[in-house]
Amino acid sequence: MRLCYRLRIHGLDHVPREGAALIVCNHVSFMDALILGGACPRSLRFVMERAIFESPWLNWWFRLVGAIPIESERRNPGSLRQTLEAISRALRNGEVVMVFPEGKLTTDGEVHTFRRGLDAILARDPVAVIPAGITGLWGSWTSHHEGPALKKWPRRWRARVSLRFGSPVTPQALVSQGRARQNALRHYLEARVRVLTSMADDEQINS
Repeated sequence: MRLCYRLRIHGLDHVPREGAALIVCNHVSFMDALILGGACPRSLRFVMERAIFESPWLNWWFRLVGAIPIESERRNPGSLRQTLEAISRALRNGEVVMVFPEGKLTTDGEVHTFRRGLDAILARDPVAVIPAGITGLWGSWTSHHEGPALKKWPRRWRARVSLRFGSPVTPQALVSQGRARQNALRHYLEARVRVLTSMADDEQINS
């Protein structure tokens, strides 16, 4: 990843050295997972769309690294339950799971609303959540900038990319702060990711 991008990574000390954790990040391009996986000091179990997971060229690698496929309930009833069970097993095994709560790549470069699946994950396993924000990839050929991702020619090489990890958030901490209402944790984490993304954007502008 450092050969492909000029990476600036902040807050790695927020990723626990051991024990279960969930990392949530904004989703800008198809390179996000590779950058996060390369930056993180621990192995990550990525949750990814089944259509990509079953790619004939990359399925062997996704299985090797323990990626967890997810699929719409409308396409495959019962699939969400299977995904939640796989995530739960990984967390209870003390692993770090990585999710993009927006559920898809941004279409305008902005952070979109986090989906309810995040609530379901944390209702089963209220582990520490590390928010993260990534910038510098909007406009790349692997993003949806000016057309579908991967369907245009690359225009730049070794772009500046900033990745910031925030301090861990726990469901118990929100309860103690009086934020125990429904969906509070999901909205709070979305706000934290927006702040981290904004900080990374400011760094890009000032660099």
